[in-house]
Amino acid sequence: MIPVGEPAPELCLPDIHGTPTDLADLDGAALLVFLPAAFTPLCSGELAGLPPLAASVAAHGVRVLAVSCDSMFVLRTWAEQSGVTGDSGPTLLSDFWPHGEVSRRYQAFDHERGTSTRTSYLIDGDGVIRWSTRSPAGVARDLEDHRTAVEQHLPRVA
Repeated sequence: MIPVGEPAPELCLPDIHGTPTDLADLDGAALLVFLPAAFTPLCSGELAGLPPLAASVAAHGVRVLAVSCDSMFVLRTWAEQSGVTGDSGPTLLSDFWPHGEVSRRYQAFDHERGTSTRTSYLIDGDGVIRWSTRSPAGVARDLEDHRTAVEQHLPRVA
């Protein structure tokens, strides 16, 4: 994992509509949530928890970015079928090609499975990593820990 206090690596990935999302262009902080695979039970459960998380951390100026090595087409179908669409929820980003490049930069790539690991990073508005966590394969993250990390590390925006 990248140590807290280090600059976040570059990130520019397409969302589910093909629109590039660049970490450097965000106005505020980001919570990166790497998801191993669309349509799997654990990832689907975590995806369902991301809209409430996104709503609760928005007061701190934090945008939730969910990154998966699945194609944007798969992610779009998954988001639509899960009801996770719209401006207030998380932004799903495809790290499909070059396969897992951003996941590798964030030390969140499982080379044996060819997927992202269940890793999360909180990045402040200056592009510095303020918090991180990783769950073992097959173990869901506690998204409440993410909310707590945002509250502890970032002030509310006026």
